[in-house]
Amino acid sequence: MGVGTDQMRAWYSPRMNRRSLFRYAAAAFQAGALERVRAAASAAGNRSPEEIAKDEDFWAEIRAAFSVDRNIINLNNGYCSPSPRPVQDAMRRYLEYTDMGPYHTMVAVLERQVESVRRQLARAAGCDPEEMAITRNSSESLENAQYGIDLKRGDEVLTTNQDYPRMLTTFRQRERREGIVLKTISFPVPPPSADDLYQRFERAITPRTKLILFCHITNRTGQIFPVRRICQMARSRGIPTIVDGAHAFSHFPYKISDLDCDYYGTSLHKWTYAPVGTGFLYVRKSRIASTWSLMASGEKQAGDIRKFEEIGTHPAANHNGISEALLFNESLGIDRKAARLRYLRDRWAHRLAENPKCRILHSADPAQSCGIGFLAFNGVDPAKIHDALWTKYNIVTAVMGHEGYTGMRITPNIYTTVGEVDFFSEMVEKELKTA
Repeated sequence: MGVGTDQMRAWYSPRMNRRSLFRYAAAAFQAGALERVRAAASAAGNRSPEEIAKDEDFWAEIRAAFSVDRNIINLNNGYCSPSPRPVQDAMRRYLEYTDMGPYHTMVAVLERQVESVRRQLARAAGCDPEEMAITRNSSESLENAQYGIDLKRGDEVLTTNQDYPRMLTTFRQRERREGIVLKTISFPVPPPSADDLYQRFERAITPRTKLILFCHITNRTGQIFPVRRICQMARSRGIPTIVDGAHAFSHFPYKISDLDCDYYGTSLHKWTYAPVGTGFLYVRKSRIASTWSLMASGEKQAGDIRKFEEIGTHPAANHNGISEALLFNESLGIDRKAARLRYLRDRWAHRLAENPKCRILHSADPAQSCGIGFLAFNGVDPAKIHDALWTKYNIVTAVMGHEGYTGMRITPNIYTTVGEVDFFSEMVEKELKTA
């Protein structure tokens, strides 16, 4: 663990206080957490991600990297995922160093390191570092694009009625303020195919369509869209595209360079396990200069991706901690991670699908879904089941409603055990008997 025996003996002395001992023990365990992930990934050899998804010994090693409360079964990781120990440790280091200044420590030292983070993020995402802005979340990322693109009165923006509420609200404000037209399309859950989703967009385009916004994967039912096809169709008609990737990055394998979109925003505190308050905005290089930043930037910054990061004084610790999260995901492998998330989702979904009071509203097609699952009920109020799971069994889920359906979004994570998933299913069945 990088600490010599003599050094350990020197630290562990009668004068050593409890705080120092705790810091040493925590640092040693955190350093070992990433090594255990790497060792497990190496030992997996050439086995397929689907084989590894069922290997509980493998995932026991991965779980050791997290410090979650095991008295709570958290099935709402779609809101925000916990960071593994190496990320927590990095955040503590950066925060402590910041408070030794903070001007010369945070601004002169730590803030300069954001360029290293930018390069690493761009490599993981598959884009040029000069197209990568580091933000605080997907909302900030996407609103930079939504407000930054010039539109005239009467111009149509096309999206779906199942896109994220904040993004819909953003365009509705422009609608009220500037007279643009927000046009939404609907789709069934689950849709019959990816082709169906593509065709709905294609049919809805008119000569007045000037911008398209849609989710890479939706936040409710976890529907994955055929991003590349929609973006290329729009590009052929001269229509820019904004892709909401809040739940996609590090959730399943892809590269932004493969999507052919113009703008892409995500939150890194979801499936990337980065510190809370981190995200990124991708802007195609040819569109940076013509896109206004959400907060004011100078004329000389017009073509600089960093203009989208103009938010005033902010902590460096959060965005610098992204690097540790990227290393953790790279060591694990996104393909293995995606397979495990699908395995856990299918475990509860296949079981509860047999119950006549349950309806599964996410797609079973691996090309159209991953770790996000959605459970609806026949003749039962989902809020009642949600409340019972929390108050009786310490199980956290998320009730989500829409004009066409209401139910519970279920999002386990790689630290979730099979036993916890099975207990959730068992308690849902128990509560439905008397509901």
